[in-house]
Amino acid sequence: MRMHQMGNGGGGQVMDLETAVKDGILGGGLVVNGGGAGEKLDLGKMIEELDSIETPPVFICPISLEPMQDPVTLCTGQTYERSNILKWFSLGHFTCPTTMQELWDDSVTPNSTLYQLSYSWFSQKYVAMKKRSEDVQGRVLEILEKLKKVKGQARVHSLRELKQVVITHDSAKKTVVENGGVSFLSGLLGNFTTHAVGSDVIGILVNLELNSDAISNLIQPTKISLIVDILNEGSIDTKMNCTKLIEMLIEGKDSKAEVVSSLSLLVGLLRLVKDKRYPNGVLSGLRLLKKICSYEGLRSSVVSIGVVPQLVEMLPTLNAESLELALHILEVLSSFPKGRLALKECPNTIPIVVKLLMKISKNCTHLALSILWAIFELAPEECAALAVDAGLAAKLLLVIQSGCNPLLKQRSAELLKLCSLNCTDTIFNSKCKLTIAIR
Repeated sequence: MRMHQMGNGGGGQVMDLETAVKDGILGGGLVVNGGGAGEKLDLGKMIEELDSIETPPVFICPISLEPMQDPVTLCTGQTYERSNILKWFSLGHFTCPTTMQELWDDSVTPNSTLYQLSYSWFSQKYVAMKKRSEDVQGRVLEILEKLKKVKGQARVHSLRELKQVVITHDSAKKTVVENGGVSFLSGLLGNFTTHAVGSDVIGILVNLELNSDAISNLIQPTKISLIVDILNEGSIDTKMNCTKLIEMLIEGKDSKAEVVSSLSLLVGLLRLVKDKRYPNGVLSGLRLLKKICSYEGLRSSVVSIGVVPQLVEMLPTLNAESLELALHILEVLSSFPKGRLALKECPNTIPIVVKLLMKISKNCTHLALSILWAIFELAPEECAALAVDAGLAAKLLLVIQSGCNPLLKQRSAELLKLCSLNCTDTIFNSKCKLTIAIR
């Protein structure tokens, strides 16, 4: 917990015991209506649930810097959490941790006044928090009821209000789900839904838990078509929400490739991935594209829209997470003839992929080697010359001498052999740039 200075109304003065008692802040234990009648709140539980709240320094133990549940005072007048000061004594210290004064009396005295003050303060904050939570739930129900009655701009306004509440409060998510909100919101998506309404509905759905019934409802062709249209025309946040929702819909084992077979979807994803202004959008698009490529029947369509040369040219500009996703996509596409050919025909594939070896991570190196191997299978002599010229031989030697796994070393050795067999000795040796030690 963080500490802060607190005075009347949250001003700038430090709250002390005298002021608290004088101003009547000190009070008895509070109770909550949610428990049994007269059920007293547990201080430890309140402290735990109010973990993010700023706490007055007077309640903080100087040893642990955590709120005290059992404050005790030493003969020096300093107060500590009982367990902390007893541990201090058990380590052989007979001084006051704060002042470092030697103690003339090692007894500890319960600080009942501070305990009651602390209990009263946390009780008030806890009850206020619970009340706000109940208000959130009531507000969600109120908005859901209103949405059933309003249309047009009033509906858009209510949806945006609901989206904000859902994004801000976890309890709101639960309330929407438990009160049929997912089914109702899904029903708002259809042939005649405006993009304004659709965008906000999608923005809410991506923050909720969707069960199998909800997913079955959302993968209807008309709804998927609307989501794809919004993906192509929405703001960057809306595009990311669309990709996330589609990803959620195809997550299960029973998902069908038809859900993501739309050419319009693929084009929209490629456009999102190409927009370097929004790195999070690039990452979101690559994640969905990776899942789409897991469907063997859709890989040809992915290659047809020009994904391969676009991703290859982007590789040097991507951050580590996006780079690994892009390499994974290219590696999957290299597993069938059309994808391999697209990789080979892209003039920068070999030099760019070679540069990535041993540069980012072992997984990236593994994916890069797999891509190169697939291209080599098409035209070993042509590819070997280009690869060696790009410095592949020297990179492969680094991989072989590194502490990577045996599979990577074996693949590197095989590629190195192909390079040697398909290049003249003069070119091969000159481009390897081996040191005497490596020789």
